[in-house]
Amino acid sequence: MKAFEKTTLPNGLRVVTAPMSHAKSVACFLMLAAGSRYETRDTNGIAHFAEHMFFKGTENRPTARQIAGEIDAIGGEFNAFTSKEYTGYYVKCAAEHRDTALDVLIDMIRHSKFDAEEIEREKGVIVEEMNMYYDTPRDYVDGVYDELLYGDQPLGWDIIGTKETVRAAKRETFLDYLDRWYRAPRMVAGVSGALGEGLLERLQELLGDVQNGATGNPPPVEWSQDAPRVKLHTKQSDQAHIRVGVHSYPLIHPDRYALQLLATVLGGGMSSRLFTEVRERRGLAYYIYGQQQGYTDTGTLFAQSGVDIQRIDDAVRTVVSEFGRIASEPIEPDELEKARNFAKGRLVLSLEDPKGMILFGLRNEVLEGELREPDDVIAGLDAVTIEDIQRVAQDIVREDRLNFALIGPFDDPDRFQKLLAFG
Repeated sequence: MKAFEKTTLPNGLRVVTAPMSHAKSVACFLMLAAGSRYETRDTNGIAHFAEHMFFKGTENRPTARQIAGEIDAIGGEFNAFTSKEYTGYYVKCAAEHRDTALDVLIDMIRHSKFDAEEIEREKGVIVEEMNMYYDTPRDYVDGVYDELLYGDQPLGWDIIGTKETVRAAKRETFLDYLDRWYRAPRMVAGVSGALGEGLLERLQELLGDVQNGATGNPPPVEWSQDAPRVKLHTKQSDQAHIRVGVHSYPLIHPDRYALQLLATVLGGGMSSRLFTEVRERRGLAYYIYGQQQGYTDTGTLFAQSGVDIQRIDDAVRTVVSEFGRIASEPIEPDELEKARNFAKGRLVLSLEDPKGMILFGLRNEVLEGELREPDDVIAGLDAVTIEDIQRVAQDIVREDRLNFALIGPFDDPDRFQKLLAFG
């Protein structure tokens, strides 16, 4: 049986549903193929800022308190998130309150007032969120690394924007952005759990008149690299946060599953190579992990860790050495099976509740334009061989493609440049 069904409304807006017979709740989502990558330098941060403003009041529900009060009154939870390529909004509640959840959610997205006074007030909130982000090296190293990889183009900018662009935002800035990107072909509604009766008819009533029409696309990413690169953000601290990584494959790629298992062997879980070598054997870090981060036209395989500043050279050498080893030597059969079972197990766990199930389907539909079934992913993981992983590793994990980002009490890039060698 298929987990998902897709219906396209007459205006081009897609609806993805995932019935779950055991569920007593329902998760209602609106997801947009629009995020910070769809901004210009002058509007950087507007996608995230708009996410905040959708909760501030509509014509029907003039205040944030009224919106929150309606969701509280049904015992629901609601929130939103902004990434570089998509934005999502959701309400999760008991199944009998589905229509209330949909009404509030869609009213927020379609009829928010973007009141000028509220915008000015919220600028202070965004700036403080920004300060928290900059003061949290474990999070901010993500921005330092992305700027190193992609430079002055949207994938290289922080999702949250800059203080200058946030403070300069006006009501028209939001309306222009939404008019450009928040159109039916880029919008997907998703509902999972105990769906109830008349769902499609209700969604047609609420969303059937969303504006259709082509929106265009953001410019494709550009990058080139022929030598290792280093970017430091000097900050006094007792711990350095580092990322070591390489450019890799986009979301839709024939070797996507081999790359996923490569990342798992390298840094997925507490028995991965990086965790074992960096934390357990050498005691150089509390946290360390590796992952593949894919976009529609590019990607990156990286490792991140918070390391002892007194032994940072040893930590960097060890991480770089593990990158080199996985490119030069085939992994062991038991490593492949463990990684395969780890990836499949994490997938199954993520799909057990309505929210996780519909998020899986929506991310695929929004970013890839097609629904992947969980069974398709499991089949793809099952098909990966040791030879596949080694071929992918040799293709992307190259010394001349290494990138190193750091936040900590260091200001000499040459010191780390010398460490970016497989040995």
